[in-house]
Amino acid sequence: MAIGCAKAIQDWEAKKSARASEATEIRLCAWNPPINKMDQGLNQLTSCTKLSLSTNSLDKIMNLSNLKNLKILSLGRNIIRKITGLDEVGATLEQLWISYNLIEKLDGIQSCVRLNTLFISNNKIKNWEEVSRLNQLGSLKNLLLAGNPIYEGYTKEDVKPQVIRRCGQIDVLDGTIVSDQVRKLAEEMKD
Repeated sequence: MAIGCAKAIQDWEAKKSARASEATEIRLCAWNPPINKMDQGLNQLTSCTKLSLSTNSLDKIMNLSNLKNLKILSLGRNIIRKITGLDEVGATLEQLWISYNLIEKLDGIQSCVRLNTLFISNNKIKNWEEVSRLNQLGSLKNLLLAGNPIYEGYTKEDVKPQVIRRCGQIDVLDGTIVSDQVRKLAEEMKD
């Protein structure tokens, strides 16, 4: 058995003795039973700046249109295959935590013009062209990409210049500050 966000929010309000519409942070992680749909119930979260829906059974990102203040969206450990539905929060979203899903392509993320942090490790990204798409996100500084098929065949140190040559704006890659040496190696690869 699974439930939608509307029921989970109702349960959250009962547990917290608070109104979800007034809360700035809503944490519905590992909900029991698991949440399987981002339904219209999310529309009431107008004050929410951080929404955590990790470790559920979500397969699609949707119904974020009323979350005009959303800065952090946590969707790790679900079964999401595509990045969609972010257009509605693209102007405010600063962090997207979406590791441990089934994502292969990064189209759909370009609308997130303020995104500075993207945790997308342990997904199914196997094409370097997808990583190159992130270069369009000028504010993106912190990227967690480890555990994706594109890293296979590389050592931890050898993969860093591969990423930085495609996304030069990144300052922190896989939890480590990007060194001048890595930047130099990335620049040499461009020639």
